[in-house]
Amino acid sequence: MKSQDIVPVLLSIVVIILVAVLKNQSRLFAALTATMPLATPLALWIVYSSNSGDKQVVSQFSLSLLLGVLPTLAFLITVWLAARAGMKLVPIILTGYSVWGVGALILYLLRNILGIK
Repeated sequence: MKSQDIVPVLLSIVVIILVAVLKNQSRLFAALTATMPLATPLALWIVYSSNSGDKQVVSQFSLSLLLGVLPTLAFLITVWLAARAGMKLVPIILTGYSVWGVGALILYLLRNILGIK
């Protein structure tokens, strides 16, 4: 097995444990831990390595990452609003993913205009 396969799993386990421990100490630090960028540096590493460090490819991928955050932000805002509205967990998550999906579809449709390859 390659380190690119093992590292994300190990980091995910560590994050889950940290969130479980920190939630009793500080909800803010638990939330920061849960939302810290883990997959992004790993994805950058994989793209960088597989393209021999080609700066153009890494730059283009970084732009795609930046734009990809927008649907995720919409997901989080939706989840927050749905929770405030008193929805239960499953509908909260489904509503959030629905909004994320619409945002991802909009990015996909606008990819040429936005310069995403």
